[in-house]
Amino acid sequence: MIFITNNNPTPEQQRPRRRIGCLGGCLIFFAVYFICSALLGWIMGDMFSSSSVELQDKTVYRLEMKGNLVEQAQEESPFTAFMGQVPYGNYAAQDNVGLDDILSNIRLAKNDDKILGIWLDGAELSMAPASAKAIRDALIDFKSSGKWIIASAKSYGQTNYYVASVADRICLDPTGEVDWKGLSAQKMYYTRALEKIGVQMQIIKVGTFKSAVEPYFRTSMSEADRTQTLQYIDGIWSEYKTAVAAARHLTEEQLDEMADRYMSLQSAEENLKAGLVDTIVYGQDMDSLLRVYTGTKDYKLLSTAKMAAVTRPESKANDKIAVLYLEGEITDEDGDGIVGKEVIKTFKKIAKDDDIKALVLRVNSPGGSADASEQIWHAIQKIKADSIPVVVSMGDYAASGGYYISCGADYIYAEPTTLTGSIGIFGTIPSVGKLREKVGLDIDGVSTNKHSALESNIIYKGMNPEEQAMMQTMVERGYDLFTSRCADGRHVSQDYIKSIGEGRVWLGAKGKEIGIVDELGNIDNAIAKAVELAGLESYKLVYYPDVVDPYEELLKLFDNTTDEEKLLLKIKNFCSKPRVMARMDDVVIR
Repeated sequence: MIFITNNNPTPEQQRPRRRIGCLGGCLIFFAVYFICSALLGWIMGDMFSSSSVELQDKTVYRLEMKGNLVEQAQEESPFTAFMGQVPYGNYAAQDNVGLDDILSNIRLAKNDDKILGIWLDGAELSMAPASAKAIRDALIDFKSSGKWIIASAKSYGQTNYYVASVADRICLDPTGEVDWKGLSAQKMYYTRALEKIGVQMQIIKVGTFKSAVEPYFRTSMSEADRTQTLQYIDGIWSEYKTAVAAARHLTEEQLDEMADRYMSLQSAEENLKAGLVDTIVYGQDMDSLLRVYTGTKDYKLLSTAKMAAVTRPESKANDKIAVLYLEGEITDEDGDGIVGKEVIKTFKKIAKDDDIKALVLRVNSPGGSADASEQIWHAIQKIKADSIPVVVSMGDYAASGGYYISCGADYIYAEPTTLTGSIGIFGTIPSVGKLREKVGLDIDGVSTNKHSALESNIIYKGMNPEEQAMMQTMVERGYDLFTSRCADGRHVSQDYIKSIGEGRVWLGAKGKEIGIVDELGNIDNAIAKAVELAGLESYKLVYYPDVVDPYEELLKLFDNTTDEEKLLLKIKNFCSKPRVMARMDDVVIR
């Protein structure tokens, strides 16, 4: 608010205004600085973004194993590039690496004679087991060309070591270690924290194994959840041991013994003696080793980003295979993951393109909104009704709502370590009655009918037995719809789906055994199947969704949310999600 006066201000009155003016000037300066710098970067980036990289002789693909692995690479906006240079706060850009880029680069490196080999540089790439297997399989295929792979790192985490184990030589820093210790899975439980502030979660669910809601009314794992979690981490650990044992000429028993020794606490020499690594060398001295492998001191290194910019031959075919990436939590109208209304728009765009003859869905999702999942399922059926075959390739997760949107496809591929199934739903409603009493808030009002104020009453007072029964009926109705969709899609009885459902999480390998997955394989297998179902001899690939708007990227960079605030926000969001959820629980596997 601004006041206009004819009175001359005193010096004492001027000081606050000067401070405010100084603060406002600083804010304006920084705003203009950031925006102008970002716009300049955008203009320059636009000028040079189309430039491609030409491969040169004696090149090594330097695959930097660091950052956060995501399904689909996004072009780095100039805003992100600029803000990534800011050395303070939370403004630094997150280093996302696309799985699609890595796999494409490895294929290119295999087939181009200018690429001599691959250097796996580092071991800090954040990835789940299924994605790690996809990269590892691609590296094994690369080696079939007769080319070499070397790996080096300060230290190796288990999943990164699982990938690096395919290398012809594994190098370790003298002060480093291999974190080989076995797997554990842990969850955080919020029940006692909520009780302290007077909040009680009212849970309605279907499925003995549907454990996503347990952190809100239990303080430890249920036996059902303990059973299913141990089963799938045992399966992942078995995959790690089997693969590493074969690559390193060790036995699984030896690897278990090493895990019990907690190898990350052992010296680099002990890791060498155990056979986990081949060479102890400082990272700064890798040049000497690369000279040996390339046979020259004039070799060139090409990063993942540069390799992705190398021009690939384009197909001249008119027929297209669409590849749609569906990654993240499923929401109705907003969010960073799979937004129902946006996905449906994409389906409509695909349906309008007469040249698209098949659709591959790359699903990497723990689930989310049951209603959004149903809407996406329906959109997929409309695509199929237009004689466009749909093939699903499951990533790290395709569970609960992630399986809901997958079950209606013509064919489903999963990695052996994909987490899938979790066929079950739940509803959560917080009751703040005790909190209301603590702070002295009273609720009163009038209604025309018996349940007119049901939604507010069950939050402020808690559900009575009749309301509990009504809510349970609604959730069971949703579960019946979910299982019927799965039964129709998999061509089995609904009773069978319910027998393997109950919210139970399965690994992809087990999913194939019980029939919720057709075949074990990766996205390349899914594309090949789509080509087969469409009866195509030649085709080109088109990818969806489009690159993220750079303005959206700019806004994300100014997120200063603390870890504590994120935890409270997680609880708030969980409590305010749609009534019925089809989602797998959050579990940290280490």
